[in-house]
Amino acid sequence: MKVASNWKDYEILDMAEGQKLERWGQYILSRPDPQIIWKDKLFPEKWQKAHAVYHRSKTGGGGWQYKSKLPDAWDIHYKDLTFRVKPMGFKHTGLFPEQAVNWDWMIEKIKNSKREIKVLNLFAYTGGATVACSYAGASVCHVDSSKGMCAWAKENIAASGLADKPVRFIVDDVVKFVQREIRRGNKYDAIIMDPPSYGRGSNGEVWQFEDQIAGLIELCTKVLSDKPLFFLINSYTTGISSTVLANLLKLNIKKKGKVECGEIGLPMANSDLILPCGIYGRWEE
Repeated sequence: MKVASNWKDYEILDMAEGQKLERWGQYILSRPDPQIIWKDKLFPEKWQKAHAVYHRSKTGGGGWQYKSKLPDAWDIHYKDLTFRVKPMGFKHTGLFPEQAVNWDWMIEKIKNSKREIKVLNLFAYTGGATVACSYAGASVCHVDSSKGMCAWAKENIAASGLADKPVRFIVDDVVKFVQREIRRGNKYDAIIMDPPSYGRGSNGEVWQFEDQIAGLIELCTKVLSDKPLFFLINSYTTGISSTVLANLLKLNIKKKGKVECGEIGLPMANSDLILPCGIYGRWEE
């Protein structure tokens, strides 16, 4: 497992009874996590300090209980990168801090390449990977079906001082966009994708991970340059092994390279506990 242990503005303070207690900068949030199936709190006194708690509803969804007034949004930093976080309706904050392990890897790959790199970031959400790749010197095409998420990604790019860098923000269905890029003959040196388990495109197109991920990977190989740098897949889909992602990369990328896969996770402060947070598969030259 690769553990995102280099954060200073984020940490898990405790986790128990299906909730994780997190510090996001100066604010403390308690949010649900299905991996936390144990009951014992190691630091029970810390839970009283939460500024907001997200409660799930038995009928689906849920909402925030605010114990202290929070700003609508605030910035946190990871090394030289800056991200705007906001408590959202469905427990999220707009950032997955475990992805820092992938940001570090992408930054190193791009900087060490010693050439101009074009990155295609699909299902790009609020642009964590877009910010990292732009910071490393790549030009980035950021694609997400949500206009709001693309707007948020622009905020993150600006907050990191990268507003003048070559980043294209595209609000579109991922599959349709890649199909058009194939027809236009556009190529990319690196591809990143973080597909949801289930979702809908900008025009209501249905996405089901198990049914469509293999076809999308095959499609994306047609926009890879002759000398690709990397291909990264993230997944939070329950029941999918990281080995599945590795197999898909091996079956579809015919160029010489190395494939790696595994879990990513977050450490809990002042303990030896690790929270598993998803899986990845990587192909690299």
